[in-house]
Amino acid sequence: MVKAVDLVGERWTFLVLCEALAGATRFSEFRARLGIASDVLAARLAKLVDSGLLARQTYREPGQRPRDGYCLTDAGREMNVVLSALQEWGGAHLSDTAPTVAYRTGDGRSVQVRFVDGEGAVVPSGDVRSERV
Repeated sequence: MVKAVDLVGERWTFLVLCEALAGATRFSEFRARLGIASDVLAARLAKLVDSGLLARQTYREPGQRPRDGYCLTDAGREMNVVLSALQEWGGAHLSDTAPTVAYRTGDGRSVQVRFVDGEGAVVPSGDVRSERV
């Protein structure tokens, strides 16, 4: 748990990851959406690449020099569950946080983050405990 929090627990790292999950791939997109300083953004993108949550992907606009874009890896896409759970919790328990709704891309039906047992039954949070194995 400590390693995971060290990786994504810093505010800007978390927000950069949220924007990547929302579709941002270019440095300029992250900067415009977040209003983040270029040096801070570069450091956070490098951290996410080094950790394997993002991968660099070179692109080139006509008449421009090649630039790095950033795409989510499988590990980065799996962070959607973590971020969605945090957004869901914030919307339910923090008065100054707007509720969010997650939708299934195929049919637009709303989805929620929940604990589910091996048979697919939803398990209440109070009935779940975690331990290291």
